Amino acid sequence: LTADGFIMTNAHVVDGADEVLVTLPDKREFKARIVGADANTDVAVVKIDATGLPVVKIGDTNRLKVGEWVMAIGSPFGLDNSVTAGIVSAKQRDTGELVPFIQTDVAINPGNSGGPLINLRGEVVGINSQIYSRSGGFMGISFAIPIDEATRVADQLRAGGRVIRGRIGVQIAPVTKEVAESLNLPKGATSQGPQGALVQSVEAGAPAEKAGVEPGDIILKVDGKVVDKSGDLPRMIGALKPGSKAVLQVFRRGATKDLTVTVGEFEADKPVKRAAAEPSGVPAAKNALGIVASDLSDAQKKELKVKGGVKVESVEGAAARAGLREGDVILSIDNTEVTDTKQFTALAAKLEKARAASVLVKRGEWVNYLVIRPGK
Repeated sequence: LTADGFIMTNAHVVDGADEVLVTLPDKREFKARIVGADANTDVAVVKIDATGLPVVKIGDTNRLKVGEWVMAIGSPFGLDNSVTAGIVSAKQRDTGELVPFIQTDVAINPGNSGGPLINLRGEVVGINSQIYSRSGGFMGISFAIPIDEATRVADQLRAGGRVIRGRIGVQIAPVTKEVAESLNLPKGATSQGPQGALVQSVEAGAPAEKAGVEPGDIILKVDGKVVDKSGDLPRMIGALKPGSKAVLQVFRRGATKDLTVTVGEFEADKPVKRAAAEPSGVPAAKNALGIVASDLSDAQKKELKVKGGVKVESVEGAAARAGLREGDVILSIDNTEVTDTKQFTALAAKLEKARAASVLVKRGEWVNYLVIRPGK
């Protein structure tokens, strides 16, 4: 990165190391100090005491095109300074990680991690990080961290030894066609497939709750930028500075509205508190959703901080497949509040088998939003 010895690599390369050694092409060897590492993006920065080192030219990931030739430099299986080449297979590949990877067919093997992915102009466009493999060896699919994301993380590591990310305290899910149907998302908003991130639950006391975000909302934009898919939202929020304000455009009950949220700071997940177990009322008969539920006592309502709802005693079928669990408290069905088992049974009986139903569920301290199709 710099002539005075700042070097970027993968976090998993230095994780747990007692000592880090850096060997240069001219065979000089240096002991390195770990400046910082970020496991969420798999980026680390180390520092060696050297001067006059050559500095790589950083490329523009936005200019990178699918089908463009790229090459990797590394030491696969200890073979120093090996160069392999291939093409960009995809950009913004979502693998469930915080980073939207560059996918290539460049041969990457153990020993390539942390090495540069370079375009034909000699610019670094990514940091080689992972491969997809069933055998442990290269199978034609490899992933690199986009250099713009890597340098953003590296700058924070150099400045303070850690990465500061924003958070708003929501759990999200993809906006599937069934979700779009159950929430009556306008056809125009899904002409190229549903967009946005479905809010499944909102953490109590979190920035999102204070801003008025509710389970069942679909977050469509952040500060005017479109949330194309649910995986984009954590990255967009994470890039915001804690304490700053952001405008969320959400779709709720047939209309869009703007909510202003004060961004919090990302921290490790806290354990979820469970409500104290207590005998419930008499269970209701199993309904069209495959749920046996019971009324909540006044003490349980006070403990759970709810006005109504029913407790799930057992669940099977479509509701179980949708993620409903024993002990969950059902608060509403299709935006109609559930007060007791009698009303719950009546609401469930009215559901159409071919249509997805939206069910609001409280689980511990979280309120979760599930989509159930009774006929499945």
